Amino acid sequence: MRDQSEKTVLVVGASGATGRLLVEQLLSQGANVRAVVRSPDRMPAALRDHPRLAVTHASLLKLDADQLKHLTDGCDAVASCLGHNLSFKGIFGPPYRLVTEATRRLTAALKAHGREQPARFVLMNTTGNRNRDIQEPVSLGQMLVIGLLRLAVPPHADNENAADFLRKQIGQDDSTLEWCVVRPDSLINEQEDTGYEVYPSPIRSAIFDAGETSRSNVARFMAELINDDEIWHRWQGQMPVIYNKTKT
Repeated sequence: MRDQSEKTVLVVGASGATGRLLVEQLLSQGANVRAVVRSPDRMPAALRDHPRLAVTHASLLKLDADQLKHLTDGCDAVASCLGHNLSFKGIFGPPYRLVTEATRRLTAALKAHGREQPARFVLMNTTGNRNRDIQEPVSLGQMLVIGLLRLAVPPHADNENAADFLRKQIGQDDSTLEWCVVRPDSLINEQEDTGYEVYPSPIRSAIFDAGETSRSNVARFMAELINDDEIWHRWQGQMPVIYNKTKT
């Protein structure tokens, strides 16, 4: 495991339900964390006042290339927990490409720095998004439903496009940047430490037989990807699917 006391991590979407938990995980493990939030008061006071947390109050997509380069300067990793609010305006209103544009701009900023070691980019996504690098099997019924979601629900297409950007534009052989797309199944708020299981591809249908993944487990796995070289090398360049561990 890397020495977290020497690591600096930028978290975007840090004031969201999963982002806050990821910030907590990273701080508890000794990281220096930078967070970009539109509403700092949405973060608990205990986090805002932490000596190793630097909060930037801004709308990420309004930051220009120079500002993003400054924000990512010295960062070992960037973790994106961005998502669309689950409201009518959040789902059907702008910005329609929030996750994709943030991914594109942040990876460009990371690549603009001269680096001895490649930076890590961890993207929270969804199990409804297929990893087309490995041609994951999917039923005809699920294909039809996903196709309708892609056309009718902008956030789904946004998540797909963000992951495809990493697969196609960054790829597997970039010397300055490595990535991993984390795909939880149905997100739930559960504080109990259930443990989790990670697979290269879904083991159940995201539409017709969805499992559950607690936000705390997603945050824990994302932090481990950033912190632990062995775990990172296991999942680098892949789109692992995470479920709560089955209770026995």
